[in-house]
Amino acid sequence: MPNVETIEETTGPRQQPHPAVAAVTEPFPISFVSNRYLLYDINLITYVRREHHICGVLIGTLAKIPQQNVFLGVPLELSPEEARLLVVKGAGYIVDDVRAHADGITGLSEKERKPFLAALAREGRAAARQAEQKATRKKEAAFRKLEAADTDRPSPLVAGHITTVDATSRPEDEQAIGDPDTELDALPAARASSNATSGTRRTGTPLEIYPITPTISYPPLTIPSKTRPQPLPAVPSSYPLYAHLHKHGYYMTPGLRFGCQYSVYPGDPLRFHSHFLAIAVGWDVEMNLMDLVGGGRLGTGVKKGFLIGACSNDSKLDDPQHGGDEVAGDAPGNKGVNEGGASVRTICIEWASM
Repeated sequence: MPNVETIEETTGPRQQPHPAVAAVTEPFPISFVSNRYLLYDINLITYVRREHHICGVLIGTLAKIPQQNVFLGVPLELSPEEARLLVVKGAGYIVDDVRAHADGITGLSEKERKPFLAALAREGRAAARQAEQKATRKKEAAFRKLEAADTDRPSPLVAGHITTVDATSRPEDEQAIGDPDTELDALPAARASSNATSGTRRTGTPLEIYPITPTISYPPLTIPSKTRPQPLPAVPSSYPLYAHLHKHGYYMTPGLRFGCQYSVYPGDPLRFHSHFLAIAVGWDVEMNLMDLVGGGRLGTGVKKGFLIGACSNDSKLDDPQHGGDEVAGDAPGNKGVNEGGASVRTICIEWASM
């Protein structure tokens, strides 16, 4: 029969931030782009993971290999639950990034625009100089290879006999090069002529600046301020359960791979395995017994507990009027109140035997 347990709050020593990590000031902006909530700053990503137990999902790919999905990077995409929780706690605020970027670009003064364009010109000049140096090194390597080939060519005087070399019997590349006796003498002149006429620029010719497409907006733009409030992120009905578990110190990631809504970890997912497969149900919704049995057996099969949570009907999402704060396990059935004020009850099922 199933074993019914209650979850307990996970506590532990708080990790001190590394001194080299840049300080993060709250509240910080959360970019809203194409119905996604994104964080672009690596310092901010590590901060919300360390201080707020928010993991998110990295979705950035390499520009030249956009289809690889093994090693992803910034930006970090936040789920609506994670974004709303940060806003409700006062740690962050939503910014319409497209509108903020357009307003910032059109609002740049000439004094702010000139340094930015000068920085792009310096970057383009450095890229052009690097490309020119690469082409020069490639050309010199080709000449060295040619010289080595000429040095290794056998002499016509072999075993006391003079071997006549017919020009028509030479390989095509040797015919194009010319007479071996005068070839080495002509190499320096050919190299100088090649440097002056092809590939690299002539002496005295100004270096062509490569056009650079900016990949960041800050600078030249300033960080958007909290002057234009945005609506709270729309969240699914499972948000009260998410906020309840988060308040008690748990980390959560998407639970699609296990057929649930959240994979619940007692600590950072980089250090711990998940302990629970969590789903949210309605307070008065009847559950099929086979669903309970299947969830319990699935959780036990992957060495996790099957956790079910429900929010009472008299609770209101993000209602500051609910000031109660019952710790998990104090009341019968592990009844607690999340940070938004919604009363949540959770149970954990583990399949023991037939």
